[in-house]
Amino acid sequence: MPENQAISEAETEARIRGICFKTGPPRRFGVELEWLVHDAHDPARPVETARLDAAVTALRGLPLRSALTFEPGGQLELSSLPADSLTDLVESAAADLALVRPLLARLGLGIAGHGHDPWRPPRRFLTTPRYATMETYFNRRGPAGRTMMCNTASVQVCVDAGHEEPGPLGVGRRWRLAHLLGAVLTAAFANSPLRMGAPTGYRSTRQAVWAAMDPGRTLAPPAGPDPRAAWAGYVLDAPVMAVRDGAGAWSVPYGLTFRDWIRTGAPRPPTRDDLDYHVSTLFPPVRPRGHLELRMIDAQRDDGWIVPLAVTVALFDDPQATETVYRVVKPLAETAGPQPAPANPLWRAAARHALADPELRAAAAVCFATALEALPRLGASPAITSAVAAFTDRYVARGRCPADDLLTPATGKEYRP
Repeated sequence: MPENQAISEAETEARIRGICFKTGPPRRFGVELEWLVHDAHDPARPVETARLDAAVTALRGLPLRSALTFEPGGQLELSSLPADSLTDLVESAAADLALVRPLLARLGLGIAGHGHDPWRPPRRFLTTPRYATMETYFNRRGPAGRTMMCNTASVQVCVDAGHEEPGPLGVGRRWRLAHLLGAVLTAAFANSPLRMGAPTGYRSTRQAVWAAMDPGRTLAPPAGPDPRAAWAGYVLDAPVMAVRDGAGAWSVPYGLTFRDWIRTGAPRPPTRDDLDYHVSTLFPPVRPRGHLELRMIDAQRDDGWIVPLAVTVALFDDPQATETVYRVVKPLAETAGPQPAPANPLWRAAARHALADPELRAAAAVCFATALEALPRLGASPAITSAVAAFTDRYVARGRCPADDLLTPATGKEYRP
C-alpha cells in the first residue's frame, strides 16, 4: 500500500497490530541515552544557539556507532543499535560517550545526566514544523508539555516484545511486567528533584511532568489481556497532534482523534504516513515499536546509565529472573488501582517518594538482588555486575535514590517529603 494512499480503520488497526509487537525469542536489546547540554563552567548559563549549532556540526563528524539526534531543548541523544550482548552494548555506548565528552569539552560544553534540568527554564532550540506544532499543541494544556520537550532527559531501555505463547517471556506477561516494574524503576533511579535550583517536592520531577501532560498520549493504554488490542484502540482514540501539509505550516486540530479523522476524512483523508507520524507523537511510559521501549527512567549522572540498563535487561531477558520479579511486582497492581500509569497512586508514589515508599523499597530490594543473580547468567562483565552491586548498596539497601544526593546540598538536610 503506498504511503500516501488513504488508509481505512481496518487497515489502520491491522498495521498497528502488525508492526508494534514483533514476537520471537527475547535476545536483543538497546538503549537510548539523553543528556542535558550545558556550559562547562556555569551550568545555569543559557547555551547560545550558535554554540549549540557548532557542537551539533562537530558531533556529526564523529565516528559514532550510535545514532546521534537532538531534542527540542538541545538535549543530546545517543540511540544504540540492537545488541545480543549486554556487555557489548555497554562497551559500545561507553565508547561513543568517550568521543562525545572531550569534543564538547573543547567547545566549553558538557553533558549532564538529570531527569529534569535543575538549573534553567525551558527554551526550545529546534524550529522544525514538528516541534513548533508540538509546542502549540501542548501549550493548550499548560506548561508541562513545553517542559517535557525542552527540560527533560532519560535512559530509555528497549527489550524484545517476547514470545507469542504464554509464559514468563510471553508478550502479554512482558507487557504487564513493564507497567508494574516501571514504577519500581522510576523510584530506584529517580534523579530529578530540582527546578531552577529548588526542590519541587518530587524525587522524579520528570515523571511528575509526564503525568501532568495530555492524558490521551502520555498515559498507558487500559489494562487488558491483549496488548495488541489495547494499543490499537489507544492509537485510534488518541488526539491528532498535527495535520501536515507540504508548505510546512501544519494545522493543530482541536479534539480530533485518529479514528475520527479516518471516519470523517476531513480536512483530508489520513494516509499510512500520517498514521506512522501520529504514532511517533504518542509517549506512554511503555511504547511498543516492534519492541518494548521503557521510557520511565530518569537520566543518570556520569556512567550511572549502565545500572538501569543492566537491571532492566536482566529482569526481562533471564527467564528465572523474570518469573521471580513478576511474582514480586504483581501485588503492586492493587496499589496502582484501575488508573493507567503514570497517573495512578503507585506511579505517583514512585515519582514523589521514590524508595522512601516502603512498598516500592521492598520490591526494589528483591528486583536488584534478582538482577545481580541473573547478570552472570547473561554473560555480563564483572564491571557491570560491580556497578549494579555498588548502586544496590548505596541506594536500594538504604531506601535512597540518586535524587537524594541532589536534595541534601540543596536543602542542607535530608529530604523528608
